[in-house]
Amino acid sequence: ATASPHGGMLRFTFPQNEQSRIQIDLSRRVGGTSVLQYVKVADNHTIRGWMKCTPAGGGLGDGRGKADYTVYFYAKFSKPLTNYGFWSADIPDEWNRKLRDIVSKPYLERVAQSEIIRSKNELEGKHIGFFTEFPTSEKEEVSLSVGISFVDMEGAEKNFNAELTGKNFNAIRCAAYEQWNKALSVIEVTGKSEEEKTIFYTALYHTMIDPRFVSDTDGRYPGPGNTIYQSANFRKRTIFSGWDVFRSQFPLQTIINRQLVNDEINSLTTLAEQSGKEYLERWEFFNVYTGCMVGNPGASILADAYVKGIRDYDVEKAYRYAMNHSLKLGTPDRGFFTNTGISNTLEYAYADWCISQLAGQLGKQEDKKRFLERSQFYRNIFDTGKGWFRPKKDDGTWAEWPEQGRLKEGYGCTESNPYQQGWFVPHDIGGMVELMGGLEKTRLDLADFFNRMPEDMLWNDYYNHANEPVHHVPFLFNRLGQPWLTQKWTRFICKHAYKNEVAGIVGNEDCGQMSAWYVLAASGIHPVCPGETRYELTGPLFDKVVIHLENKKQFTIATRNNSPENVYIQKATLNGTPYNKCYIDYSDIMAGSILVFEMGTKPNEQWGSN
Repeated sequence: ATASPHGGMLRFTFPQNEQSRIQIDLSRRVGGTSVLQYVKVADNHTIRGWMKCTPAGGGLGDGRGKADYTVYFYAKFSKPLTNYGFWSADIPDEWNRKLRDIVSKPYLERVAQSEIIRSKNELEGKHIGFFTEFPTSEKEEVSLSVGISFVDMEGAEKNFNAELTGKNFNAIRCAAYEQWNKALSVIEVTGKSEEEKTIFYTALYHTMIDPRFVSDTDGRYPGPGNTIYQSANFRKRTIFSGWDVFRSQFPLQTIINRQLVNDEINSLTTLAEQSGKEYLERWEFFNVYTGCMVGNPGASILADAYVKGIRDYDVEKAYRYAMNHSLKLGTPDRGFFTNTGISNTLEYAYADWCISQLAGQLGKQEDKKRFLERSQFYRNIFDTGKGWFRPKKDDGTWAEWPEQGRLKEGYGCTESNPYQQGWFVPHDIGGMVELMGGLEKTRLDLADFFNRMPEDMLWNDYYNHANEPVHHVPFLFNRLGQPWLTQKWTRFICKHAYKNEVAGIVGNEDCGQMSAWYVLAASGIHPVCPGETRYELTGPLFDKVVIHLENKKQFTIATRNNSPENVYIQKATLNGTPYNKCYIDYSDIMAGSILVFEMGTKPNEQWGSN
């Protein structure tokens, strides 16, 4: 198998046989089944058709994602279609057709009893397939090339002609190789083992999958209600796992793929407009507002992009839709949520800070003041008696404190416990520390948070790298004046949470977030608060990291005396000048700076601690 941006090719190698066959089950999709399919033999080498995918057939969230889209295809066989046919399974209308259903014995029996149809050249049905039969010689190669579109059948044919016409398997494969090699070469790492390089480039590859583009080669794309739109200045993208990817994935993309960031902001903004909802969605899938997770992450990626000079979109419109989200779905005027009260209140406090920062840059001083005040709502759910964040009831009194205390998963939190979620005040760390009892108390508590996590780093009650709410927390030591502990724990996480195995990461990939954390941390940088231009520094895993920037410059991070034992930064230079900060600004990165660390076995508690 090999692929192009809008299609691909399968190459089958057959034995000698009078009746070899290629058959295609047109109903199958990831996570379930398409609910209606159509296929037509267009000429003696070509079939075309579509598969209709709705929530009734499963898919994202077993259908709870509510996605409704159609995949159109245009396919050519290298062997002529001289002996072909269809099959059609009789699936009762009342049967469920999600993933668990289509693998059941009754469903599979119905498929096995499908009607074979040879007398037609087109067919539509609820579970149909196509087959073609032909004689083959020993080791004869037969290819099947396919162009796809989410717009229409003409789009699938256009995409096919643009990328596959006149090309054999090796030509398509070489083109794919070159495209991926160019994309992955944006970061070059040297030093360390081939195993560690494989982990790094696998992670980098993962960050380049979503959000994926769904526009055709001519710029057309499907909008809400499957209305077709045309874009000339951006590629329509989908699968915005916002709650996950604002933390590491998009801060990485602002360095290595600024166009993707522009694309995504344009995609979210046009969706808000075309759908009539007029707010940025937090978890978008094929134009659907899934409402999955919490917070307003669109505000984060917008504020982060704008402050970094990534601005190829209608910022006034994007700003209005980000603000509308917080006013429509954000923290109520009373200053706290009761539903999942800790996660919601903290995440929206940060998002409101993002809006305030963008408002200030746009000269909207009243908005800036208003949302800056809202960003302090996190204080409303801190119980000084318990010394931690705690959910409230509708009447403003505290929810009952559980026997497990702040280790109780789900107590006011999304996919976390209060101990994990409570560290999320990235926009006001000083205020957070004050609430937590001061610097020394906070340092001890944060150290204990890491010291108690298991070495295998699987799901646990302390630092739980398997899920996103804590991904910024190792870098908080930098903000607390103990950067050597950031260096210690990021190296530990890189070693124990990422492996070159099938189950090589400790949690879900979550659309590139888990891998983006590794790419940044292994390179020696990571943000705490997207929307700021500050990236925290830590000891890089590799001896040298070179990031090739879109402005044709190179940002280089190099080390001396780097080894598995030498995890601590002893001193540093930036462009040849001694550098004693535990962070670097985005402007220094994009200027093509050279940052050099000297590493050692013991912490230098003076470096970067001020």
